[in-house]
Amino acid sequence: MIGALLRMPYEAIHLRIVAEANAAGFDDFVPAHFAVLRYPGPNGRRPSDLAEEAGMSRQAMNYLLGQLEALDYIVRRDDPDDLRSKRVYFTKRGEALRDTIRQSVSVIERTLKGELGSSAYEQLRQLLVELNGTTVVQRR
Repeated sequence: MIGALLRMPYEAIHLRIVAEANAAGFDDFVPAHFAVLRYPGPNGRRPSDLAEEAGMSRQAMNYLLGQLEALDYIVRRDDPDDLRSKRVYFTKRGEALRDTIRQSVSVIERTLKGELGSSAYEQLRQLLVELNGTTVVQRR
């Protein structure tokens, strides 16, 4: 009960997206997979780049990629520019999950706009964009 009261907004949003994806038939999608599937997605990116962006080790990222590959959300292919490396691509199932996530985000945004009002919602969006540019958020 206390955990639910202390949940941060991003956690609540992630859990809602996971619940909606699970209800849409992607019942093997879990919050940990956001490290790979978050916007803009992995298409054509190297696992090492995904790991750095997510702030995790290459080993942890490769573990998640292995899970997602076994679940048929992504596939790793040889990198044509560097044969020692791989690139990550969505499968058809992964693209369907991505679309489901985007639909959930759209509903969440409309709901927030309705609950906060247009002015407060737009202010929130602007502040979040500005927050992304701060030294607290940016890597050094």
